[in-house]
Amino acid sequence: MDRFQAMQVFVRVVDANSFTRAADSLSLPRTTVTTIIQNLERLLGVRLLNRTTRRIGLTPDGAGYYQHCVRILADVEETEACFQEAALRLKGRLRIDVPTCIGRLILIPSLCDFHDKYPDVELVLGLGDRPVDMVQEAVDCVIRAGDLEDSSLVARRIGTLQTVTCASPTYVARHGMPQTIESLRDHHAVHYFSSRTGRNCAWDFKVDGKHQEVDMKGTVAVNEAGAYLDCGLKGFGLIQTARYMALPYLQSGELIEILPQWKPSSTAISVLYPQSRQLSPKVRAFTDWVAELFAGCPLLSGRDETDPAAASCAVYQRNQGQTAPAQPPVPAIPALADMAPRRRTAREEAAEYVL
Repeated sequence: MDRFQAMQVFVRVVDANSFTRAADSLSLPRTTVTTIIQNLERLLGVRLLNRTTRRIGLTPDGAGYYQHCVRILADVEETEACFQEAALRLKGRLRIDVPTCIGRLILIPSLCDFHDKYPDVELVLGLGDRPVDMVQEAVDCVIRAGDLEDSSLVARRIGTLQTVTCASPTYVARHGMPQTIESLRDHHAVHYFSSRTGRNCAWDFKVDGKHQEVDMKGTVAVNEAGAYLDCGLKGFGLIQTARYMALPYLQSGELIEILPQWKPSSTAISVLYPQSRQLSPKVRAFTDWVAELFAGCPLLSGRDETDPAAASCAVYQRNQGQTAPAQPPVPAIPALADMAPRRRTAREEAAEYVL
């Protein structure tokens, strides 16, 4: 039984002093109203109404229950009205924290749209790849990728992060093009280290539906996504970076995709906020807006740059019309043997804070 509906029906019967008039005002059959009241009395274990052929009267228990119902229904109506009004006229400060490149390449180019919808919201945008204490730093919500370990936060998935392995033409000319996953051990990588643990993120590939880690040599390690991409562009080594970040350089030929037949694992992207912010109209409005924004950006929604929607995404408009140079052909490689069960990688551990 829907208890909330039963409360509404009971109050309407008492106010109308008639089952028939209550049924008409609620657009319900009279038999339905009668059944609801009977089920409510059975649930409570008390008689609420004294019924005669001419009038309806409240029992003592019914009078007490009526007062409680009136107060509860009034609170619900007041709460709904408050949120409905807030949705039409959101105002105040909203502090969010996002990875630098997500903010710079995805959010900031679209902030005019958010401001047009919510002109009275002051958006305080924190950019960085470090973890934040949302409670201590008074952050309303964050955008992060990877497995979410903090059960005290509410998470809403908004997209999928695709990763690409690539290198600059300078690096390839100097060291050659890797042809197999095993050959990567003879190459140099730019390492990304976790700001939380200090450990380098492992290199990860998906082969025949299974995950394989590769130990890579390297002489440079950074902990910021933009700097990591810059190191790859300068030829310091191979990199595994977010595909949405690398795409303009892949299109222009400044980067070359390595081992395209074996993709790195994809990662979920989520908006996180404390449970205390769950009913905040401003947080809900921002979450809905950014979810729609990511849905329109193919590489952040599990699709690829061939999707027709790519034309409307700012990430894909850079270097438009340029033609990338042809890449060396990659020979077919026999299927690898079954590998050991997958364990959680350092990349996934750091992905909560890095895009």
